[in-house]
Amino acid sequence: MDTVIPLFGPIPGGPELLIILLVLVLLFGANKIPKLARSTGQAMGEFKKGREEVEDELKEMQEKGKDSVTPDTDDDDETEVAADTEADTETEKTNN
Repeated sequence: MDTVIPLFGPIPGGPELLIILLVLVLLFGANKIPKLARSTGQAMGEFKKGREEVEDELKEMQEKGKDSVTPDTDDDDETEVAADTEADTETEKTNN
């Protein structure tokens, strides 16, 4: 019962494809079609590389986010602050 309705109609087959190719040759000329196809392929390759780089960066960010969820103990922070305060006090005494 469920039928798929294509967005742009049926995919062109034999005769329709020949007409499309003929129109392309008339518009761009026979010499420019290989250049056009080559540049389109290069653009698709660059797009694919960029997409893969973005996906890799997102995966790295997700992995870093999972690693940074580990809990910290508050005792370490308090001892660091106390040590810093003592060092600052000693520095002030020597400077005066």
